[in-house]
Amino acid sequence: MAILGSTQRRPFPALFRGLIGIFLAASVLLPAAPHAADPVRFCVDPDWPPYEVIARNGTHEGIAADLLTLAANRAGVTLQLFPTKDWDDSIAASQRGDCQMLSFLNQTPKRDEWLIFTEPLFIDPNVIITREEHPFIADLAAETGKTIALPRGTSIEERVRRDFPGLAIVTTGSEAEAFALVSNRKADLTIRSLTVAVYTIKKEGWFNLKVSGQIPGYQNELRVGVRKDRPDLRDQLNQGIATLTPQERQSITNQHVSINVQTAIDYRLLINVVIGFSVLLLSNLIWAIKLRRVNKQLLRASQTDRLTGLYNRAALDELLSKEIERSERYGRTLSVVLIDLDQFKRVNDERGHLVGDRVLIAFADVLRATLRNYDTAGRWGGEEFLILCPETNAEQARVVAERICAATRVHPFETGWRQTVSVGFAELRPRDSIDTLLRRADEALYQAKNSGRDRVCGSIPSPAAVIL
Repeated sequence: MAILGSTQRRPFPALFRGLIGIFLAASVLLPAAPHAADPVRFCVDPDWPPYEVIARNGTHEGIAADLLTLAANRAGVTLQLFPTKDWDDSIAASQRGDCQMLSFLNQTPKRDEWLIFTEPLFIDPNVIITREEHPFIADLAAETGKTIALPRGTSIEERVRRDFPGLAIVTTGSEAEAFALVSNRKADLTIRSLTVAVYTIKKEGWFNLKVSGQIPGYQNELRVGVRKDRPDLRDQLNQGIATLTPQERQSITNQHVSINVQTAIDYRLLINVVIGFSVLLLSNLIWAIKLRRVNKQLLRASQTDRLTGLYNRAALDELLSKEIERSERYGRTLSVVLIDLDQFKRVNDERGHLVGDRVLIAFADVLRATLRNYDTAGRWGGEEFLILCPETNAEQARVVAERICAATRVHPFETGWRQTVSVGFAELRPRDSIDTLLRRADEALYQAKNSGRDRVCGSIPSPAAVIL
């Protein structure tokens, strides 16, 4: 019996020890999940004012710093700055894995090799900067042989080399150097963001420079670049970025530009008080005129689609909200028309994105020439456009939509193809919200696409509902 008892007690400890061994082995083999509170190391451009700089005290400051901090806090991400000496050093640190993300940059094919990107933190148009006497530049491709100064390693340098081989590129170590080369006649032009241009021209006093044009499709869509092994971090940051409003972005931009454009007193002018005071007044007057002009450009840019010149989606949301409120208050009719360019992917695939951009620009011109004076057109996204039609019922909206379809069919687009559109319309109903109104227009557009394209669909309230 003693032998039997000892035999019965051995299997359980052995089994227990085996389970412990399996558990310990698994804990070694399985990767540890990142702790939500672990700080995320990030790299920045240490000398890119007013977007971002590393200040003397080692802190990250500027428009990018404020936007990133706000989005990260809302997403529950703790950030830890990994200091670098310049942008090239930041790129190298990101590629090595020393930092898990880059704070404020455009997405490019070269960067796609090791990074994935969030939704844009900030969108800013790129403009062509020349000396004051240079004529307006309508087509940059026609400036063959001109010298363009660009900071090295930037997305603009990469895109200009690809799209405008006729330009002679001179690379610089900073934004300020590029502006200086143009100001001192060592380069004909540069391409920089409108925000950076305003800041740098004022800070350096380069009033012999001006904005001479804009390139369709060229804009800074500044995102956070995250290493490919951290898709969870990209998704988490996107949640925070989605909470940022256009008003918050604009407020942060104005705060930094207005703080950094103040001119310090030049005490050398005290040698001659009268002359110095006169020069200062004249300089401030000139700058006030220029600043007023630039502020108008910034306001217009915040409400305008950079490519087509129509209202952008943020502006359309605001305008539609006001129109719905007005219609409900005064009992007036309101309809929306949602438009999609048919087979647009074919244009990009077979003719390239630059031709695709010009097709979108041409279609915007078709809308301007076709719509009534009180209609409002905007680019809803991609190849989709939205028309707000106040004082318009469903039947009248159908007529507007058919007119757009007809004008598009006969327009001579650059592709040489017969371009068509599919259109859905919807009339505002009692207790409608923006979402329900747009959902019906989208469903009508979906029906138009599925019914063969090049047609108008929507519902007209009547004793017997009719689908057109």
